Amino acid sequence: MTIVVIDDDPTGSQTVHSCPLLLRWDVDSLRRGLRHRSPLLFVLANTRALGPEAAAERNREILSALHQALEAEGIPESQLLLVSRGDSTLRGHGVLEPTVLADALAARFGPVDATLHVPAFLPGGRTTVDGVHLLHGEPVHTTAFAQDRSFGFSTSALDAWLEEKSGGTIPAQAVRRLGGDLLDRAADAPSAGAEELLAWLQALQGNVSVVVDAERPEQLDALGAAVRRLQGRKRLLFRAAASLINGLVNAGEEPLGPQPLSAPALANLRCRDSRGVALPGLVLVGSHVPLADAQVAELLKDGRCAGLELPVARIARVLEGGTPDLLLADLEQEWGEHLQGCLAQGRTPVLYTSRGELTFGEGASAQRRRLQFGLSLAQLTARLVAACAPQLGYVISKGGITTGTLLAEGLALDAVQLEGQLLPGLSLVRPWVPAGLPWHDLPIVTFPGNLGDRNTLAQAWRLMEAGSGGVG
Repeated sequence: MTIVVIDDDPTGSQTVHSCPLLLRWDVDSLRRGLRHRSPLLFVLANTRALGPEAAAERNREILSALHQALEAEGIPESQLLLVSRGDSTLRGHGVLEPTVLADALAARFGPVDATLHVPAFLPGGRTTVDGVHLLHGEPVHTTAFAQDRSFGFSTSALDAWLEEKSGGTIPAQAVRRLGGDLLDRAADAPSAGAEELLAWLQALQGNVSVVVDAERPEQLDALGAAVRRLQGRKRLLFRAAASLINGLVNAGEEPLGPQPLSAPALANLRCRDSRGVALPGLVLVGSHVPLADAQVAELLKDGRCAGLELPVARIARVLEGGTPDLLLADLEQEWGEHLQGCLAQGRTPVLYTSRGELTFGEGASAQRRRLQFGLSLAQLTARLVAACAPQLGYVISKGGITTGTLLAEGLALDAVQLEGQLLPGLSLVRPWVPAGLPWHDLPIVTFPGNLGDRNTLAQAWRLMEAGSGGVG
Protein backbone atom coordinates (compact mmCIF):
# COMPACT_ATOMS: atom_id res chain seq x y z
CA MET A 1 0.00 0.00 0.00
CA THR A 2 1.22 3.47 -0.89
CA ILE A 3 0.32 6.23 1.56
CA VAL A 4 0.31 9.65 -0.08
CA VAL A 5 -0.11 12.63 2.24
CA ILE A 6 -1.13 15.98 0.75
CA ASP A 7 0.13 18.29 3.47
CA ASP A 8 -1.20 21.83 3.86
CA ASP A 9 2.14 22.97 5.36
CA PRO A 10 5.53 21.30 5.93
CA THR A 11 4.94 20.11 9.50
CA GLY A 12 2.64 17.11 9.07
CA SER A 13 5.56 14.70 8.87
CA GLN A 14 6.46 15.49 12.48
CA THR A 15 5.97 11.95 13.79
CA VAL A 16 7.72 9.95 11.03
CA HIS A 17 11.12 9.77 9.36
CA SER A 18 13.13 8.52 6.37
CA CYS A 19 10.68 9.58 3.68
CA PRO A 20 10.58 12.22 0.91
CA LEU A 21 8.64 15.47 1.10
CA LEU A 22 7.93 16.81 -2.37
CA LEU A 23 7.72 20.55 -2.95
CA ARG A 24 6.76 20.08 -6.61
CA TRP A 25 3.96 17.89 -7.87
CA ASP A 26 4.60 17.45 -11.58
CA VAL A 27 4.31 13.86 -12.79
CA ASP A 28 8.07 13.23 -12.91
CA SER A 29 8.57 14.47 -9.33
CA LEU A 30 5.72 12.30 -8.10
CA ARG A 31 7.13 9.27 -9.92
CA ARG A 32 10.50 9.78 -8.21
CA GLY A 33 8.72 10.02 -4.88
CA LEU A 34 6.71 6.86 -5.49
CA ARG A 35 9.94 4.95 -6.23
CA HIS A 36 11.39 5.85 -2.82
CA ARG A 37 11.85 2.88 -0.50
CA SER A 38 9.53 4.45 2.10
CA PRO A 39 5.82 3.54 2.01
CA LEU A 40 5.13 7.22 2.80
CA LEU A 41 5.16 10.09 0.33
CA PHE A 42 4.38 13.66 1.43
CA VAL A 43 3.40 16.36 -1.03
CA LEU A 44 3.82 19.79 0.55
CA ALA A 45 0.95 21.75 -0.98
CA ASN A 46 1.24 24.78 1.37
CA THR A 47 -2.48 25.37 0.90
CA ARG A 48 -2.88 27.01 4.29
CA ALA A 49 -1.24 30.02 2.66
CA LEU A 50 -3.97 30.14 -0.03
CA GLY A 51 -7.57 31.26 -0.30
CA PRO A 52 -10.33 28.68 -0.79
CA GLU A 53 -10.43 28.75 -4.61
CA ALA A 54 -6.67 28.47 -5.00
CA ALA A 55 -6.46 25.73 -2.35
CA ALA A 56 -9.17 23.73 -4.12
CA GLU A 57 -7.46 24.06 -7.49
CA ARG A 58 -4.10 23.01 -6.05
CA ASN A 59 -5.61 19.84 -4.60
CA ARG A 60 -7.19 19.00 -7.96
CA GLU A 61 -3.89 19.64 -9.72
CA ILE A 62 -1.95 17.40 -7.35
CA LEU A 63 -4.46 14.58 -7.56
CA SER A 64 -4.54 14.70 -11.36
CA ALA A 65 -0.74 14.48 -11.55
CA LEU A 66 -0.72 11.74 -8.89
CA HIS A 67 -3.10 9.59 -10.92
CA GLN A 68 -0.82 9.92 -13.94
CA ALA A 69 2.23 9.05 -11.85
CA LEU A 70 0.54 6.00 -10.32
CA GLU A 71 -0.44 4.77 -13.75
CA ALA A 72 3.07 5.30 -15.12
CA GLU A 73 4.55 3.39 -12.16
CA GLY A 74 2.04 0.56 -12.47
CA ILE A 75 0.52 1.16 -9.03
CA PRO A 76 -3.24 0.42 -9.02
CA GLU A 77 -5.61 2.91 -7.42
CA SER A 78 -6.73 0.21 -5.00
CA GLN A 79 -3.25 0.37 -3.44
CA LEU A 80 -3.44 4.12 -2.81
CA LEU A 81 -4.32 5.48 0.61
CA LEU A 82 -4.83 9.23 0.48
CA VAL A 83 -4.49 11.50 3.51
CA SER A 84 -5.25 15.22 3.51
CA ARG A 85 -3.03 16.38 6.37
CA GLY A 86 -4.26 19.34 8.38
CA ASP A 87 -3.58 21.22 11.57
CA SER A 88 -4.02 19.55 14.95
CA THR A 89 -5.53 22.80 16.26
CA LEU A 90 -8.12 22.82 13.44
CA ARG A 91 -6.82 25.73 11.38
CA GLY A 92 -6.76 25.53 7.59
CA HIS A 93 -9.20 24.37 4.89
CA GLY A 94 -10.27 21.38 6.97
CA VAL A 95 -13.54 20.71 5.16
CA LEU A 96 -12.83 22.15 1.73
CA GLU A 97 -9.74 20.09 0.93
CA PRO A 98 -11.10 16.60 1.66
CA THR A 99 -14.35 17.54 -0.11
CA VAL A 100 -12.43 18.50 -3.26
CA LEU A 101 -10.38 15.29 -3.10
CA ALA A 102 -13.47 13.14 -2.55
CA ASP A 103 -15.19 14.70 -5.57
CA ALA A 104 -12.11 14.17 -7.74
CA LEU A 105 -11.73 10.55 -6.61
CA ALA A 106 -15.41 9.88 -7.23
CA ALA A 107 -15.24 11.32 -10.74
CA ARG A 108 -12.33 9.08 -11.67
CA PHE A 109 -12.77 5.88 -9.67
CA GLY A 110 -16.18 5.86 -8.03
CA PRO A 111 -17.67 7.24 -4.82
CA VAL A 112 -15.80 7.59 -1.55
CA ASP A 113 -17.48 5.66 1.27
CA ALA A 114 -16.39 7.93 4.12
CA THR A 115 -14.12 10.79 5.08
CA LEU A 116 -12.57 10.24 8.50
CA HIS A 117 -11.50 13.33 10.46
CA VAL A 118 -8.66 12.49 12.84
CA PRO A 119 -7.06 15.72 14.18
CA ALA A 120 -5.19 14.02 17.03
CA PHE A 121 -1.49 14.77 17.47
CA LEU A 122 -0.68 12.80 20.59
CA PRO A 123 2.92 13.93 21.28
CA GLY A 124 1.65 17.52 21.28
CA GLY A 125 -1.27 16.87 23.67
CA ARG A 126 -3.96 17.09 20.96
CA THR A 127 -6.56 14.42 21.69
CA THR A 128 -10.19 13.79 20.77
CA VAL A 129 -12.52 12.47 23.49
CA ASP A 130 -16.23 11.79 22.94
CA GLY A 131 -16.06 13.75 19.71
CA VAL A 132 -14.56 16.88 21.36
CA HIS A 133 -11.08 17.99 20.32
CA LEU A 134 -8.76 18.98 23.17
CA LEU A 135 -5.39 20.66 23.63
CA HIS A 136 -3.74 19.45 26.84
CA GLY A 137 -7.21 18.57 28.12
CA GLU A 138 -8.85 21.92 27.29
CA PRO A 139 -11.36 22.38 24.44
CA VAL A 140 -9.33 23.71 21.54
CA HIS A 141 -11.85 26.47 20.76
CA THR A 142 -10.90 28.10 24.08
CA THR A 143 -7.27 28.52 22.98
CA ALA A 144 -5.61 31.30 20.98
CA PHE A 145 -5.52 29.06 17.89
CA ALA A 146 -9.31 29.31 17.54
CA GLN A 147 -8.95 33.09 17.18
CA ASP A 148 -6.93 32.79 13.97
CA ARG A 149 -8.16 35.61 11.71
CA SER A 150 -8.21 33.41 8.62
CA PHE A 151 -9.32 30.08 10.07
CA GLY A 152 -10.99 30.77 13.42
CA PHE A 153 -13.80 28.64 14.84
CA SER A 154 -16.23 28.63 17.76
CA THR A 155 -16.61 25.00 18.85
CA SER A 156 -14.48 22.01 19.80
CA ALA A 157 -17.27 19.46 19.17
CA LEU A 158 -16.10 18.09 15.84
CA ASP A 159 -19.60 17.37 14.49
CA ALA A 160 -20.59 20.99 15.13
CA TRP A 161 -17.21 22.15 13.82
CA LEU A 162 -17.86 20.31 10.55
CA GLU A 163 -21.26 21.95 10.26
CA GLU A 164 -19.76 25.39 10.98
CA LYS A 165 -16.87 25.02 8.55
CA SER A 166 -19.01 23.52 5.78
CA GLY A 167 -21.55 26.33 5.99
CA GLY A 168 -24.21 23.79 6.95
CA THR A 169 -23.66 21.37 4.08
CA ILE A 170 -22.48 18.76 6.60
CA PRO A 171 -25.18 18.80 9.32
CA ALA A 172 -23.89 17.88 12.75
CA GLN A 173 -26.56 15.21 13.13
CA ALA A 174 -25.31 13.46 9.97
CA VAL A 175 -21.78 13.05 11.32
CA ARG A 176 -20.81 9.63 12.67
CA ARG A 177 -18.40 9.15 15.58
CA LEU A 178 -15.88 6.34 15.82
CA GLY A 179 -15.64 6.14 19.57
CA GLY A 180 -12.61 5.51 21.71
CA ASP A 181 -14.34 2.55 23.37
CA LEU A 182 -14.59 0.64 20.09
CA LEU A 183 -10.99 1.48 19.22
CA ASP A 184 -9.93 0.35 22.69
CA ARG A 185 -11.63 -3.00 22.18
CA ALA A 186 -9.94 -3.40 18.81
CA ALA A 187 -6.56 -2.54 20.35
CA ASP A 188 -6.88 -4.54 23.56
CA ALA A 189 -8.86 -7.56 22.35
CA PRO A 190 -7.45 -7.99 18.84
CA SER A 191 -9.67 -10.83 17.64
CA ALA A 192 -13.22 -9.85 18.66
CA GLY A 193 -12.58 -6.12 18.88
CA ALA A 194 -10.84 -5.98 15.52
CA GLU A 195 -13.75 -7.74 13.82
CA GLU A 196 -16.23 -5.35 15.45
CA LEU A 197 -14.23 -2.36 14.19
CA LEU A 198 -13.96 -3.88 10.74
CA ALA A 199 -17.72 -4.36 10.54
CA TRP A 200 -18.32 -0.78 11.70
CA LEU A 201 -16.10 0.61 8.95
CA GLN A 202 -17.51 -1.80 6.37
CA ALA A 203 -20.99 -0.35 6.88
CA LEU A 204 -19.94 3.20 5.97
CA GLN A 205 -21.13 4.54 2.64
CA GLY A 206 -22.15 7.71 0.79
CA ASN A 207 -19.04 9.68 1.84
CA VAL A 208 -20.33 10.05 5.36
CA SER A 209 -18.25 12.30 7.62
CA VAL A 210 -16.74 10.46 10.59
CA VAL A 211 -14.97 12.00 13.59
CA VAL A 212 -12.48 9.71 15.31
CA ASP A 213 -11.68 9.67 19.00
CA ALA A 214 -8.00 9.20 19.87
CA GLU A 215 -6.14 9.37 23.17
CA ARG A 216 -3.39 6.80 22.72
CA PRO A 217 -1.35 5.41 19.80
CA GLU A 218 -2.74 1.89 20.14
CA GLN A 219 -6.19 3.15 19.11
CA LEU A 220 -4.80 4.57 15.87
CA ASP A 221 -2.74 1.42 15.28
CA ALA A 222 -5.97 -0.58 15.50
CA LEU A 223 -7.67 1.79 13.07
CA GLY A 224 -4.72 1.52 10.68
CA ALA A 225 -4.87 -2.26 10.77
CA ALA A 226 -8.60 -2.24 9.97
CA VAL A 227 -8.13 0.23 7.13
CA ARG A 228 -5.46 -1.99 5.58
CA ARG A 229 -7.74 -5.02 5.77
CA LEU A 230 -10.41 -3.08 3.90
CA GLN A 231 -8.05 -1.81 1.21
CA GLY A 232 -9.60 -2.44 -2.20
CA ARG A 233 -13.04 -3.07 -0.68
CA LYS A 234 -13.83 0.35 0.81
CA ARG A 235 -12.71 3.74 -0.46
CA LEU A 236 -11.82 5.76 2.63
CA LEU A 237 -10.37 9.26 2.68
CA PHE A 238 -8.71 10.93 5.66
CA ARG A 239 -8.36 14.48 6.94
CA ALA A 240 -5.90 14.03 9.73
CA ALA A 241 -3.10 15.47 11.79
CA ALA A 242 0.19 13.64 12.19
CA SER A 243 -0.58 10.77 14.59
CA LEU A 244 -2.90 8.82 12.27
CA ILE A 245 -0.07 8.50 9.77
CA ASN A 246 1.90 6.43 12.27
CA GLY A 247 -1.08 4.14 12.75
CA LEU A 248 -1.43 3.60 9.02
CA VAL A 249 2.28 2.84 8.56
CA ASN A 250 2.65 0.67 11.66
CA ALA A 251 -0.11 -1.63 10.45
CA GLY A 252 1.95 -2.53 7.39
CA GLU A 253 4.46 -5.31 6.85
CA GLU A 254 7.33 -2.97 7.76
CA PRO A 255 6.41 -0.75 10.73
CA LEU A 256 8.22 2.55 10.91
CA GLY A 257 10.37 1.75 13.94
CA PRO A 258 12.76 4.18 15.64
CA GLN A 259 14.44 6.86 13.57
CA PRO A 260 17.98 5.92 12.51
CA LEU A 261 19.57 9.14 13.85
CA SER A 262 19.34 10.34 17.44
CA ALA A 263 18.81 14.03 18.19
CA PRO A 264 22.56 14.63 18.73
CA ALA A 265 23.31 12.80 15.47
CA LEU A 266 20.76 14.98 13.66
CA ALA A 267 22.42 18.08 15.09
CA ASN A 268 25.76 16.79 13.81
CA LEU A 269 24.41 17.10 10.26
CA ARG A 270 25.21 20.80 10.62
CA CYS A 271 27.24 22.00 7.61
CA ARG A 272 30.94 22.79 7.94
CA ASP A 273 33.42 24.74 5.87
CA SER A 274 36.37 23.26 3.98
CA ARG A 275 38.43 23.21 7.21
CA GLY A 276 35.78 21.26 9.08
CA VAL A 277 34.64 24.25 11.13
CA ALA A 278 30.91 24.37 11.89
CA LEU A 279 29.06 27.06 9.96
CA PRO A 280 26.69 29.40 11.84
CA GLY A 281 22.97 28.91 12.12
CA LEU A 282 19.96 31.17 11.57
CA VAL A 283 16.55 31.15 13.22
CA LEU A 284 13.46 32.31 11.30
CA VAL A 285 10.13 32.90 13.05
CA GLY A 286 7.05 33.82 11.04
CA SER A 287 4.36 32.34 13.28
CA HIS A 288 2.40 35.03 15.14
CA VAL A 289 0.56 32.99 17.80
CA PRO A 290 1.23 33.97 21.45
CA LEU A 291 3.24 30.78 22.01
CA ALA A 292 5.68 31.83 19.29
CA ASP A 293 5.97 35.29 20.85
CA ALA A 294 7.02 33.75 24.16
CA GLN A 295 9.50 31.44 22.45
CA VAL A 296 11.19 34.30 20.59
CA ALA A 297 11.45 36.33 23.79
CA GLU A 298 13.02 33.39 25.61
CA LEU A 299 15.55 32.73 22.84
CA LEU A 300 16.62 36.36 22.66
CA LYS A 301 17.53 36.33 26.35
CA ASP A 302 20.71 34.56 25.24
CA GLY A 303 23.25 37.17 24.16
CA ARG A 304 24.72 34.78 21.58
CA CYS A 305 21.56 35.38 19.52
CA ALA A 306 20.84 38.68 17.76
CA GLY A 307 17.28 39.61 16.86
CA LEU A 308 16.16 41.34 13.67
CA GLU A 309 12.50 42.34 13.83
CA LEU A 310 10.76 43.00 10.51
CA PRO A 311 8.11 45.72 11.03
CA VAL A 312 4.96 44.15 9.60
CA ALA A 313 2.88 47.36 9.51
CA ARG A 314 5.62 49.20 7.64
CA ILE A 315 5.98 46.36 5.14
CA ALA A 316 2.23 46.43 4.55
CA ARG A 317 2.35 50.15 3.80
CA VAL A 318 5.21 49.61 1.36
CA LEU A 319 3.39 46.80 -0.44
CA GLU A 320 0.27 48.93 -0.78
CA GLY A 321 2.19 51.99 -1.95
CA GLY A 322 2.95 53.21 -5.45
CA THR A 323 6.45 51.74 -5.90
CA PRO A 324 6.61 48.66 -3.67
CA ASP A 325 9.39 46.92 -5.61
CA LEU A 326 11.84 49.81 -5.28
CA LEU A 327 11.11 50.57 -1.64
CA LEU A 328 11.10 46.93 -0.59
CA ALA A 329 14.42 46.31 -2.37
CA ASP A 330 16.03 49.08 -0.32
CA LEU A 331 14.65 47.62 2.90
CA GLU A 332 15.75 44.12 1.94
CA GLN A 333 19.28 45.35 1.35
CA GLU A 334 19.32 47.04 4.77
CA TRP A 335 18.01 43.93 6.53
CA GLY A 336 20.36 41.67 4.59
CA GLU A 337 23.34 43.75 5.71
CA HIS A 338 22.13 43.47 9.30
CA LEU A 339 22.01 39.67 9.02
CA GLN A 340 25.52 39.63 7.56
CA GLY A 341 26.70 41.77 10.45
CA CYS A 342 25.28 39.30 12.97
CA LEU A 343 27.01 36.39 11.25
CA ALA A 344 30.31 38.32 11.15
CA GLN A 345 30.05 38.82 14.91
CA GLY A 346 29.64 35.08 15.45
CA ARG A 347 26.07 35.49 16.72
CA THR A 348 23.00 33.55 15.58
CA PRO A 349 20.62 35.86 13.68
CA VAL A 350 16.99 35.51 14.77
CA LEU A 351 14.84 36.92 11.98
CA TYR A 352 11.25 37.43 13.08
CA THR A 353 8.22 39.41 12.07
CA SER A 354 6.80 41.93 14.53
CA ARG A 355 4.35 40.24 16.82
CA GLY A 356 0.57 40.25 16.46
CA GLU A 357 -1.61 40.25 13.35
CA LEU A 358 -2.64 43.13 11.15
CA THR A 359 -6.34 43.88 10.89
CA PHE A 360 -7.78 43.60 7.40
CA GLY A 361 -11.45 43.80 8.32
CA GLU A 362 -14.04 41.06 7.93
CA GLY A 363 -15.46 39.04 5.07
CA ALA A 364 -14.07 37.08 2.13
CA SER A 365 -12.26 40.05 0.59
CA ALA A 366 -10.47 40.78 3.85
CA GLN A 367 -9.44 37.13 4.18
CA ARG A 368 -7.98 37.15 0.67
CA ARG A 369 -5.97 40.29 1.48
CA ARG A 370 -4.81 38.77 4.76
CA LEU A 371 -3.65 35.55 3.12
CA GLN A 372 -1.97 37.39 0.27
CA PHE A 373 -0.10 39.65 2.66
CA GLY A 374 0.94 36.65 4.75
CA LEU A 375 2.33 34.97 1.65
CA SER A 376 4.15 38.14 0.55
CA LEU A 377 5.69 38.42 4.02
CA ALA A 378 6.79 34.77 3.91
CA GLN A 379 8.35 35.36 0.49
CA LEU A 380 10.27 38.33 1.86
CA THR A 381 11.72 36.34 4.76
CA ALA A 382 12.50 33.45 2.40
CA ARG A 383 14.56 35.76 0.17
CA LEU A 384 16.49 37.13 3.13
CA VAL A 385 17.37 33.66 4.42
CA ALA A 386 18.25 32.37 0.93
CA ALA A 387 20.74 35.23 0.49
CA CYS A 388 22.59 33.94 3.58
CA ALA A 389 22.11 30.23 2.92
CA PRO A 390 25.54 29.47 1.37
CA GLN A 391 27.15 30.65 4.62
CA LEU A 392 24.87 28.72 6.98
CA GLY A 393 25.29 25.46 8.83
CA TYR A 394 21.59 25.06 9.63
CA VAL A 395 18.26 26.90 9.70
CA ILE A 396 15.47 26.63 12.27
CA SER A 397 12.23 27.79 10.66
CA LYS A 398 9.12 28.30 12.79
CA GLY A 399 5.66 28.53 11.22
CA GLY A 400 4.14 26.35 8.52
CA ILE A 401 3.54 28.94 5.79
CA THR A 402 6.91 30.55 6.51
CA THR A 403 8.71 27.21 6.25
CA GLY A 404 6.88 26.03 3.15
CA THR A 405 7.72 29.25 1.35
CA LEU A 406 11.35 29.11 2.47
CA LEU A 407 11.82 25.56 1.15
CA ALA A 408 9.98 25.89 -2.16
CA GLU A 409 10.65 29.51 -3.12
CA GLY A 410 13.56 30.85 -1.08
CA LEU A 411 15.80 27.77 -1.34
CA ALA A 412 14.23 26.63 -4.66
CA LEU A 413 14.09 22.99 -3.56
CA ASP A 414 12.12 20.35 -5.44
CA ALA A 415 12.04 17.94 -2.48
CA VAL A 416 13.53 17.29 0.93
CA GLN A 417 14.37 14.12 2.79
CA LEU A 418 12.94 13.83 6.30
CA GLU A 419 15.77 12.66 8.55
CA GLY A 420 13.84 12.55 11.83
CA GLN A 421 12.75 14.61 14.84
CA LEU A 422 15.21 16.83 16.70
CA LEU A 423 12.61 17.20 19.48
CA PRO A 424 9.05 15.78 19.60
CA GLY A 425 7.20 17.30 16.64
CA LEU A 426 10.25 19.19 15.29
CA SER A 427 11.49 17.55 12.11
CA LEU A 428 14.89 17.99 10.52
CA VAL A 429 14.97 17.83 6.72
CA ARG A 430 17.69 18.16 4.09
CA PRO A 431 17.51 18.71 0.33
CA TRP A 432 16.70 15.55 -1.62
CA VAL A 433 18.06 15.21 -5.17
CA PRO A 434 19.38 18.81 -5.14
CA ALA A 435 20.17 20.36 -8.52
CA GLY A 436 23.67 21.70 -7.80
CA LEU A 437 22.53 24.23 -5.21
CA PRO A 438 25.17 25.68 -2.87
CA TRP A 439 23.06 24.59 0.11
CA HIS A 440 22.69 21.02 -1.17
CA ASP A 441 23.03 19.45 2.29
CA LEU A 442 21.70 22.27 4.51
CA PRO A 443 19.71 20.93 7.52
CA ILE A 444 16.43 22.77 8.13
CA VAL A 445 14.48 22.23 11.34
CA THR A 446 10.77 22.62 10.57
CA PHE A 447 9.08 23.99 13.70
CA PRO A 448 5.25 24.21 13.82
CA GLY A 449 3.87 27.51 15.06
CA ASN A 450 1.63 25.81 17.60
CA LEU A 451 4.12 23.44 19.22
CA GLY A 452 6.16 23.31 22.39
CA ASP A 453 6.41 25.54 25.46
CA ARG A 454 8.20 28.86 25.91
CA ASN A 455 11.60 27.11 26.11
CA THR A 456 11.33 24.81 23.08
CA LEU A 457 12.78 27.18 20.47
CA ALA A 458 15.79 27.93 22.68
CA GLN A 459 16.18 24.22 23.35
CA ALA A 460 16.21 23.43 19.62
CA TRP A 461 18.80 26.17 19.03
CA ARG A 462 21.03 24.83 21.81
CA LEU A 463 20.81 21.31 20.40
CA MET A 464 21.86 22.46 16.93
CA GLU A 465 24.73 24.52 18.37
CA ALA A 466 25.95 21.76 20.69
CA GLY A 467 25.84 19.26 17.83
CA SER A 468 28.96 20.78 16.34
CA GLY A 469 30.86 21.81 19.42
CA GLY A 470 28.95 25.03 20.13
CA VAL A 471 27.02 26.08 23.21
CA GLY A 472 25.55 23.57 25.62
